[in-house]
Amino acid sequence: MKHIIIGTAGHIDHGKTTLIRALTGRNTDRLAEEQKRGISIELGFTYFDLPSGQRAGIIDVPGHEKFIKNMLAGVIGIDIVLLVVAADEGIMPQTVEHLAILDILGIKKGIVVLTKTDLVDEEWSELIEEDVRKAIKGTFIENSPIIKVSSTKKTGIDELINTIETYSKDLEEKNENDMPRLPIDRVFTISGFGTVVTGTLLAGKLETGDEVQIYPGDLKARIRTLQVHDENAPVAYGGQRVAINLAGVKKEDIHRGSVVAPVKSMMDTSLMDVKIKLIKSIDKTINNRTRLHLYIGTEEVLCRVVLLDRDELLPGEETFAQLRLEENIVAKRGDRFILRYYSPMFTIGGGVILEPNASKKKRFDENVIEELEVKESGSTTDILEKIILADELSSIKDISVKTSMLVENIERDVKVLVEEGKVLLFNATKESYPIHINQYRKLIDKTLKEIGSYHERFPLRPGISKEEIRSKVLNKVKPRIADMIIQSFIDAEEIMQEGDMLRLKDFVPYYTPEKQVLKNNIISKLKINEYISPKKEEFSNNSDEVDEVISALISSGEIVRINDEIFLLKSSFDKALEKLKKHILANGSITIGEYRDLLQTNRKVGLGLLEYFDGLKITKRDGEKRTLI
Repeated sequence: MKHIIIGTAGHIDHGKTTLIRALTGRNTDRLAEEQKRGISIELGFTYFDLPSGQRAGIIDVPGHEKFIKNMLAGVIGIDIVLLVVAADEGIMPQTVEHLAILDILGIKKGIVVLTKTDLVDEEWSELIEEDVRKAIKGTFIENSPIIKVSSTKKTGIDELINTIETYSKDLEEKNENDMPRLPIDRVFTISGFGTVVTGTLLAGKLETGDEVQIYPGDLKARIRTLQVHDENAPVAYGGQRVAINLAGVKKEDIHRGSVVAPVKSMMDTSLMDVKIKLIKSIDKTINNRTRLHLYIGTEEVLCRVVLLDRDELLPGEETFAQLRLEENIVAKRGDRFILRYYSPMFTIGGGVILEPNASKKKRFDENVIEELEVKESGSTTDILEKIILADELSSIKDISVKTSMLVENIERDVKVLVEEGKVLLFNATKESYPIHINQYRKLIDKTLKEIGSYHERFPLRPGISKEEIRSKVLNKVKPRIADMIIQSFIDAEEIMQEGDMLRLKDFVPYYTPEKQVLKNNIISKLKINEYISPKKEEFSNNSDEVDEVISALISSGEIVRINDEIFLLKSSFDKALEKLKKHILANGSITIGEYRDLLQTNRKVGLGLLEYFDGLKITKRDGEKRTLI
């Protein structure tokens, strides 16, 4: 079912509130000051039923320049706008600014309503209509009807209602399966109920009992009750004006501009990639790093505009830029925004968000511009591909939070990218990590470089440990995913694995000239004193190098490590074992002392060898003696 939001726009005192009263029978000026002064200060909300029975929400926005921020908070989520022009005054400054704002915000449908026609004659009315046609030329309502009404005498009201009905038939239904978001435009309390917020639900649906979060920040609440058009409702859908009674939060903790959305579905940001355009009719330019007011959703913050491909933006021009905000907000790709000059305050332009959670980008970088061009006009899969390529190995869940896209929609597009060979997907129990093929290739290259560097530093070692590669190349992903990525390198034969060590596929340990000298020295000393294991200091003052050469000799089988202090040449070890077996076969057993004397060594070496043979299950201890197993 379609849900329609109608909004008004136009200069102060052109009859917006009176027109709504004629359409609905209700006065949207609820404040005493509004009723006393006869002008709208705050947003007004009501509804009426179309001839088809379709209920339409309607928003009355202030027309005075002083309350433009209230007007901007009201137009978010509007489907059809009624641009109100008084027949006795015609196009006025605020009419022009409101029209420019609506155009920038991407409103697609609008109707021009010429009010107060009972106060002028037909000739004057036609002149005003002609002026209006000139003013709306080139805008989204250029070809829209101009309907003449008198709100007090109710003339033209039926024609307006029927035109709204016709327009509503062409409206697209809001996607109920999209991420629900409600920018807050009012916060108040009701005795006995607590905190209430109102706004236009932009997409998705909210249900009574849902746990939600108030963004920016991590304030959480529960939806106690929902109201749509002053009636309790179990569910609110995208496109509806909604009042939410929140449990667990105080009124002072929330403000206009905050956003209600599911818990952990959005991410605070202070840096966004955007496409901006200046209004053609203004006489101001903006330079790089100009300070401006940003209006997005129902929020207003100060920002600086970083122009990415120029130093100055002229009226009517558009360009890619980054907005660096002075306060955190939340936003979604595709959201529209308005920019107003810092001082004096007036609207100068606006645009669309291309990346809500951006990283700092270099100016005048062709790759940056190409990336943003794809994000501006590419398909959802093209855009997701750029996000995956730019991200540092984020999970699908993390991407969902950064972009405010539903996980299932990301999964659908990732599947397409995998089928096209552009992305690889690594699945763990609870999380999936898409990696762009270009990024994957860079990980392989980085891994090969790390292993190659390790081989250069330690040419005698068989390879580098998996743990070290994880910490140097894949430290930003969980160990299980990192292991899966490393295993994919092994499966593709990019690297080789031996035990827990990784090496390049053509690598063979080798001795440098210096270490070859050390090797020869170790072997020579071991030959001279076969069973008196020398101390490491006898070979070199560099104990690390000695350990490395000994480890290499052990790996090659040239020496045998008995324990931390004893190592023998393999030939000496074999002779020691042979003498042991002959003695036991001839005598039935052997003691430590007998074995020591047999090898002409000391007790420590004799005991060490016997314990080593015990461990190999060659001998077993029987009191003070050893026998063969």
